[in-house]
Amino acid sequence: MTPSARRLAAPWVVPVEGPPIAEGAVLVGANGRILTVGPDAAVPSPSDVLAERLAGAILPGFVNTHTHLELTGFGDQVTEQDFPAWIRRIIALKGTRAPEAFLEAARQGVRDCWAGGVTTVADTGDSGAVIEALASLGGSGIAYLEVFGPHPDQAGPAAEAAAKRLDQLERFTGPRVRLGLSPHAPYSVSGPLYRRIAALAERRELPLAVHLAESEAESLLLAEGTGGFAENWLARGIPLPGPPGRTPVGWLDEHGVLGVRTLCIHVVRAGAADLDLLAGRGVGIAHCPRSNRRHGHGDAPLAAMLARGLRVGVGTDSVASVSPLDLLAEARTASDLGRLGAEGALRLLTLEGARALGLAQETGSLTPGKWGDLIALDLPGAVDGSRLMDTLMSRSPGAVALTLVDGREVYRRGVARR
Repeated sequence: MTPSARRLAAPWVVPVEGPPIAEGAVLVGANGRILTVGPDAAVPSPSDVLAERLAGAILPGFVNTHTHLELTGFGDQVTEQDFPAWIRRIIALKGTRAPEAFLEAARQGVRDCWAGGVTTVADTGDSGAVIEALASLGGSGIAYLEVFGPHPDQAGPAAEAAAKRLDQLERFTGPRVRLGLSPHAPYSVSGPLYRRIAALAERRELPLAVHLAESEAESLLLAEGTGGFAENWLARGIPLPGPPGRTPVGWLDEHGVLGVRTLCIHVVRAGAADLDLLAGRGVGIAHCPRSNRRHGHGDAPLAAMLARGLRVGVGTDSVASVSPLDLLAEARTASDLGRLGAEGALRLLTLEGARALGLAQETGSLTPGKWGDLIALDLPGAVDGSRLMDTLMSRSPGAVALTLVDGREVYRRGVARR
């Protein structure tokens, strides 16, 4: 899957790090890296480079900071409204899917992302299918291996199993595909297991991802030992985390989980002290506003996060939460919550998402030296500069005409690929 040298021109080029360029062009080298971005007349046109004139606008590829692509295909099979019941339904469905089916689902999920303009994903799952799919298809992203184990007695065996699984999955990593660890959530992982997985990630210099402060049931589990998750634990003979009185954010910090390589997913139920702590630890945030609302969790305090300088990107979560996946819709919802405007919403989709994942030096903007991850987005006719950002953010995934990952064409509307 060799990168391609390409030159693309369009009525608009939107670098994100810099103002939009009317009648612009982008030149991507044979190594898959961006060489030049600027006005069409100023960008070189080498004779040996594939050149194309596109309609609409050229933008950086979108960064989806939270997916579960191994769950592709489950969108119409999960209707439970109660969150603990929804979790149980997901577990039951996963138990019916064969390993090869997980892999095909993951591959379809990656292709669906490309069709929606997403070029980099931060995915969590326990099957190992997504990192294999990314490697085989030539994708880009971080695949976080999920780890579960709510009973403290499971901590040692679960951590050892995770280390062995990492060894098995390491062969799929490369310049565009990275491996991480995801001790799932405070309602599915014990304190001792959190400590072990955090230490394992530190030893191997791997990023971490955690579902955190997502639901009322999670907060009640740690604050009072009550609620749906607490009832679940007690019914299974699992000791409740103690002592009570902590928030999910404070509890994870006590177990050494929060740091600059940690991505905190959802973070809906976080007060001022929690946000101060997260900002002090330098974590990234995956904000999934439509999933949060679908499950009745409420809205995350996005404006307060941004005011503290937290690195925040947007994510779709899985098709079992919101289907179909639409990162543009997530960004519009986030924009309304944080009063960001269209330009701020576009940054969440691109550069800020890359920053949240620690990948801003590699992707997220059309900047020389970064990977040639870009998309062509159709516009509804001629658009002047004063309306460009609002018009871009009003589009749907169906407006994506072309997607490139490190200069390689991975999606073109109307062209079928396997």
